[in-house]
Amino acid sequence: MRPRVQGFIRSIGPELVSGASDNDPTNVGTAVAVGAQTGYQLAWVTVLVAPLLGVVQTIAAHVGSVARNDLQTLTRIRYGRGVAAVLLVSVVVVNVVTIAADLQAGAAGIGILAGVESRWLVLPLGLALVGLLLVGKYDEVIGVLRYLMLGFLAFGAVAFLSHPNWPLVLRSSLVPTLSLHRDVIAGGLALIGTTLTSYVYVWETVERGVEEVPDESGDTRVLARARLGAVIGAVFTAVIFWFMLVASAATLGQRHQTVTSAQEAAQALRPLAGSGAADVFAVGLIVSAVVALPVLMATTAYVVGAHFDWRRGLSEPVSNARGFYGVLAASIGLAFAVTLAKVSVIGMLVAASVIGGFGTPIGLVILVLLARDDQVMGAQPISGRLAIAGWTVAVVVGSLGLLLVIGAALGKF
Repeated sequence: MRPRVQGFIRSIGPELVSGASDNDPTNVGTAVAVGAQTGYQLAWVTVLVAPLLGVVQTIAAHVGSVARNDLQTLTRIRYGRGVAAVLLVSVVVVNVVTIAADLQAGAAGIGILAGVESRWLVLPLGLALVGLLLVGKYDEVIGVLRYLMLGFLAFGAVAFLSHPNWPLVLRSSLVPTLSLHRDVIAGGLALIGTTLTSYVYVWETVERGVEEVPDESGDTRVLARARLGAVIGAVFTAVIFWFMLVASAATLGQRHQTVTSAQEAAQALRPLAGSGAADVFAVGLIVSAVVALPVLMATTAYVVGAHFDWRRGLSEPVSNARGFYGVLAASIGLAFAVTLAKVSVIGMLVAASVIGGFGTPIGLVILVLLARDDQVMGAQPISGRLAIAGWTVAVVVGSLGLLLVIGAALGKF
């Protein structure tokens, strides 16, 4: 039984890593900030993330597995370089900004545990992750990240160490409450917008369409496992997201103490929940950075390489894919330059959220169109029900993104 369970976990490992990477330090910071501002009131939104993300990741897994290609390449081939360029820009700009923010957060987590200045830990952390991608082949990288993602359970530990009001938590999680208060509206928009980012579903198509060895047996269970893995990954992501918000609401929310980043939250937790909780949170912060950053960097390199039709792949030797690995290294270089320039991380993330508010729905629309396209999917397009669900998610995310952009422009959020 145990070998069968291990085999199943390995088979859905790509989906688990893809889902876990969505809980990067930027998302941690969002959940913590919203919990501090609104308490448990928006816990139900973190639960809603599971079906929304599950639909998107299931479609992406299906497209990659059947079309045997990534989203950027399929877009370029089917709709031309103009449409593909829009997708490229929307993914790369948001990714580069997120990489810079996540590197700083990961370094801050290490700095908190080591008691040292985190600024100069950014480059060593970035170089270590680049080294992982340069030395390790795809399956080795996924294997490492699959085990590291267990560190996300640190956020669950922090939630319990924070001693929340569990009856109120469960009621707030299961019974939606609506409010026209500015912080509640902005918090709800941010929670959904920050989890349904384009790099997650683009990476899913890369994993299943490019990196995973294709199954030539015609066994339909392979596709079914990929889709099931996408759902499990989405649920895992939502549960960890929920833990983050609960921990923040139980501590910072009770004191109405505002924070603007995950690293600030780790520092603020120390007097509220004890040094143990603060240190465990810092461990979770480091794990979130180490799991998410390789996915962010690799996705950036893939979409650039796919757009220009370069040779690419984490299993390719560096000598055969210099452009691909050059983009990997450049993403870290840009992130370190941002750190040295002391550019406002909050300002960057606001800009990224505006771009993502437009770019993510565009990518979702393209994904669903491709998933129903007979020329791309042959005899295995997604079902009509899944397509309707995909269109619903695209409309929801697009509408919320538009509201967030308009609200930010008018100074309402």
